[in-house]
Amino acid sequence: MPFAPWRLGQAIAGMALLPLTGCIGIYTHAVDKTILAANVQTATLGELLEKMQREYSAVQTLSLTVNITAAVGGAHKGQVTEIPSSSGYIRLRKPGDLRVIILVPFVRSRALDMVSDGKDFKLLLTVPTRPSRAIVGTDQTAPVPSKNGLENLRPFIIRDALQIPPVGPEDYVSATQGSRILAPAHGHKEAIEEPDYDVAVLERKPDAAGVHVLGRQRVIHISRVTLLPYEQDLYDEQGRLVTTITYSKYQKFGDLDYPMSIFLKRPLDEYTLQIDITKLTLNQPLDDEDFKLTIPEGIPIQHM
Repeated sequence: MPFAPWRLGQAIAGMALLPLTGCIGIYTHAVDKTILAANVQTATLGELLEKMQREYSAVQTLSLTVNITAAVGGAHKGQVTEIPSSSGYIRLRKPGDLRVIILVPFVRSRALDMVSDGKDFKLLLTVPTRPSRAIVGTDQTAPVPSKNGLENLRPFIIRDALQIPPVGPEDYVSATQGSRILAPAHGHKEAIEEPDYDVAVLERKPDAAGVHVLGRQRVIHISRVTLLPYEQDLYDEQGRLVTTITYSKYQKFGDLDYPMSIFLKRPLDEYTLQIDITKLTLNQPLDDEDFKLTIPEGIPIQHM
């Protein structure tokens, strides 16, 4: 008589009745227990894309007061150097204007001043203990990466972190479902399993050997409890993960939900940035002067 597939489950279950001696031993061990998050929501892919577009369009300018903490290094260097937190300001004006100012702790003079118009950027470094210098270059990835990971920081990285761009008309998109495990809430022992939507944005690549090829640009991970993004993963032309951005501590600004804590990780360059927003002003007019940086005479300029 053929062995029916359903009998396999009976056979395995029956093994539990065998004595736990001899050649067969069945062991049970404890694992961390999780509970499913409450108030899980459902949305279609179309609704998620529409929400992303609406949140992006709601912002025309941002003026942020921030604390920024950086760390450089990792497994390739064999060490990590943590840079103390510094306060500063970030200004964003669409479509491409960006300014980042970081202050010297306690003294509160400018240690770093960077401006970009979306195509080119200028950076002025005036750290008191080091000679002043300036860097100019294109807004995009450095043509020759520096061994000092932070020198590879470009304005587009911060711009993409501040707002998740919507899906373009030439993009392909797919959605899957997964989950993440959150630490136990205060007063509870169990971790929380929170379902999510994972929206992958793809682009068409040149066909290879008669095969249609799609390249991954980014993946947006969206909580099904809040329907807000909690992580964005960005990929380069070779399909390598180049940036991971984590969002938390959302607050309401009118109809807009905005994360007050943004953690940016660049695994290939081996550096991280923690941006904690202490004050946010939305859609207030910003003048051209807010994005103007003049490099003083006599300061050496490095082209990167």
